[in-house]
Amino acid sequence: MRTVAELEERLSVPRPELVADIGKLEGDLVVLGAGGKLGPSLVRLALRAVEAAGVPTKVTAVSRFTEPGLADSLRAAGAEVHVADISSDAELATVPDAANVVYLVGAKFGTAGREHATWATNTYLPGRVAARFPDARIVALSTGNVYPFVPVGSGGAVEDSPLEPVGEYAMSCLGRERILADASDRNGTPVALIRLNYAVEMRYGVLLDIASAVWHGEPVDVTTGHANVVWQGYSNEVTLRALHHAASPPFVLNVTGPETVSVRQLAERFGQILEQDPIVTGTELPTALLSNASKCHQLFGYPDETLGAMIDDVAAWVSAGLPRHGKPTKFQRRDGRF
Repeated sequence: MRTVAELEERLSVPRPELVADIGKLEGDLVVLGAGGKLGPSLVRLALRAVEAAGVPTKVTAVSRFTEPGLADSLRAAGAEVHVADISSDAELATVPDAANVVYLVGAKFGTAGREHATWATNTYLPGRVAARFPDARIVALSTGNVYPFVPVGSGGAVEDSPLEPVGEYAMSCLGRERILADASDRNGTPVALIRLNYAVEMRYGVLLDIASAVWHGEPVDVTTGHANVVWQGYSNEVTLRALHHAASPPFVLNVTGPETVSVRQLAERFGQILEQDPIVTGTELPTALLSNASKCHQLFGYPDETLGAMIDDVAAWVSAGLPRHGKPTKFQRRDGRF
């Protein structure tokens, strides 16, 4: 992969299992937040699965679409594009009806000092969306940040582990889950909650953060010494396939890779590939934000991109100076302030 177009192509190739599930999906699909980090590739993946399945499902991408050219590129790929700021009740009301809704809207970065806006986006808005689509299947993106830090050797938090979010961002995300659970209880709305931790592609993610630091001779802090990562194409696939698992009460699923990854070892590996001596600081603490995705892997299979392949691809991307989203994950933070 030497271009963004090649990356987008790879992110949007549907596996046969997704094609089969899309083929059995009843009704059209609306993707809310289609202009964010995950949205464009998820929309393209859904479109290609619809085409491969030979079904008439209409895929509508909804966003403010502030990135130049994005709306046109999704339209060219076959999506119905609906430009709207759904934080406005009037604009939310204009979103087309659909039997299936994927909710990707969220606020994380730059939320310190604007906690009220964080809660409005992450907690209040999902309730309004649930009221707008009471009879739809809703798959909503959540986060592993709703869990507490767990011992590194524990294998990670499972779906029924106690929820102890750290910081207002994580608390507001738990609020999103609670509000959607309430809507599910009140209206019988089928809901699936996807606790993602952390998605990776060449322009964004934990691997990029570490590789970039090594390449530029910046320190890699290993105080939070372990993390989970997963290929974004896989997380998008699981999100779409989870429409068949939406239920009342909500279906909850951790989505990440199978490994507990050492940050120090990642820095050392990137150092070898990039021929740079990594600058490692700090000492690993015994806990980290880790999720156990065994349930996901049992239901949907393992990710088709291995950790080693992702490391190699990210290193090549960084050394070539190819485009990035410019949004570090801040996975090292332990105070919940992003």
